[in-house]
Amino acid sequence: MYEKELQNAGLSEKEARVYLAALELGPDTAQNIAKKAGINRATTYVQIEDLKERGLISELEKGKKTLYVADQPERLLTLLNAFERDLDFKKEEIQRILPNLVNLFASAGERPKVRFYEGVEGTAAVREEFLRTKSKQTEGFINVDRLFNLFPKHETEHTSRRIAKGIKSLVIYTRKAGPIENATDHSKLREARYIAYEKLPLDADITIFDNKVSFASYNAKPIAVIIESEEIAATLRAVFYVIWQGLG
Repeated sequence: MYEKELQNAGLSEKEARVYLAALELGPDTAQNIAKKAGINRATTYVQIEDLKERGLISELEKGKKTLYVADQPERLLTLLNAFERDLDFKKEEIQRILPNLVNLFASAGERPKVRFYEGVEGTAAVREEFLRTKSKQTEGFINVDRLFNLFPKHETEHTSRRIAKGIKSLVIYTRKAGPIENATDHSKLREARYIAYEKLPLDADITIFDNKVSFASYNAKPIAVIIESEEIAATLRAVFYVIWQGLG
C-alpha cells in the first residue's frame, strides 16, 4: 500500500517498504521493521541508513535497545521540494552547455548506421539489399559450405537475379573440398578466388556494396548486420583488394 506513490516521490522500492513499516509500527527495532517490510535484516539496516540521510527516519535509545521511528509524512514534501530545486539546477546546467555539446556532436562527422537482422528471413532480407547496389558491383568473403547449407538454391535464385540486374560479383571464398571448378564465370558476372580455410578461417560472410558492409553468420541461428559508413566500407574494400591481389 502506497509503495508506488512513495517510489514516484523518489524512494526506492525497499526504502518505501521500510519507511511504511516504520510508519505503521512506531518506534521499533530494525528486526521488527525488517519482518514487517518483508526484507532481510541486513538490507533493512542499509535502507534505514539511507532514510536517515533523507531525514525520513530517526533513531532513539531505549535502555540497551536502538529503536527507529519514521519521521512525520510531511517531511516527504520537503524532500520533493529539494528534488525540484536539484532538478532545476541540473536543467540550467544542461541548457548552459547544450550549444557546446551540439557543436561537438556536429564536428564528429557522419556516424555509421547499423541494422541488425535475425533468422533465415532476416539474412535473406540482407541479401536482397545486395541486389539494389547502385555501383553494380559487390566484393565479398564467403564460406561456400555455410552459404549453400542455408541457401541451397543460391545459384538458381540469387545469382540469376544478380545477373539480370547486371551486378558483378568479386568473391574470395573458402570450401572444405577445395576450389570449385570454373568458380570464375564471366557469363555469370562473377570472378572468384579460392583461399584455404586454414589460411582465412571465415566463420561469417562479409559483403561490401556501395557505402555498406554486411556481416552474416549462417549458423543454427543465422544473424546479419549491415553497417552503413563510407569509411568502414572503404577500409574493408581496401583489405579485400590486398588479399585479392595476393591470390591472383
